[in-house]
Amino acid sequence: MKKQIAVAVVFFILAVAAIVYVAFPGALYNAEIARARCAAGLDRKTVTVGDHEIAYLDGGTGPTVVLLHGYGSEKDHWARFAKYLTPSYRVVVPDVPGFGESSKIESLSYDMKSQAQRIERFMDILSLEKINLVGNSMGGFIAAVVAADVPEKIASLCLMDSSGVTPPRKSEFQLAWEKGENLLLVKSPADFDRMMALNFVEPPFIPAPLKGYLAEKSMRSSAFNRKIEMDRRSHPLDLESMLGRITAPVLIIWGDNDRILDKSAVPVFQKGLARSSAVIMENCGHAPMFERPGETAVHYLEFLQKTGAR
Repeated sequence: MKKQIAVAVVFFILAVAAIVYVAFPGALYNAEIARARCAAGLDRKTVTVGDHEIAYLDGGTGPTVVLLHGYGSEKDHWARFAKYLTPSYRVVVPDVPGFGESSKIESLSYDMKSQAQRIERFMDILSLEKINLVGNSMGGFIAAVVAADVPEKIASLCLMDSSGVTPPRKSEFQLAWEKGENLLLVKSPADFDRMMALNFVEPPFIPAPLKGYLAEKSMRSSAFNRKIEMDRRSHPLDLESMLGRITAPVLIIWGDNDRILDKSAVPVFQKGLARSSAVIMENCGHAPMFERPGETAVHYLEFLQKTGAR
């Protein structure tokens, strides 16, 4: 009898789990986010910066590392990378204004200069000095502008598949961008699949219910992401002319199969930078810190140790 009850309980638990899995994928997503934050030792916090409330993750002890995500991304996409840093560094990961849980204000501009100024104010309010700044894609563009604007506050800079310069070889994404089409905007589930394929050599497995939830989440953000794209087009910024103002040592990390920003951008960045080194990661796409977090962290930590940028 006891065995029958135990079996019945197990089946009941499995049935409930299956219902939650199918009917409430958002709850499972939030549980995974919480698990990843806990593994990295990161806590969610908020701070008011001008007109914006910025949500950010904060954890670890030691010299400060600030991580900036790319277009259409959010702070939690850094968690698997951050867990390798928090044992030795304080890690601060904001949702860049206009993305994730940070404010989205229709009347304001989200061009790169404005975004860099917001990140600079964010750093000031949190009293972040001599930081090790890291940015992926659009976040790399913003990070480079910050490093050029306030070089005295930057101990080191890491650019991961960064936008901001014109690669000699244009990618599929850039060719479409020049025609006015943004392949990273998600307006349908098919667009979500396309976006994932563009970002990764080997897209992570996502169970169907969660995939549908994430596609819907991306679709809800599409209109504001489009606004940010138009702000950027309306207020272009010549980053190449600013690179010479960056005095900190710079590590450039790039996926060799990046379909969004071609690796031929690397020598363009290096030509303008006074102190730089580069790592090209084989069989990797546009987001090394997400696709290969452990390997990417090894490259980054070695850079920090070699440069003494602490």
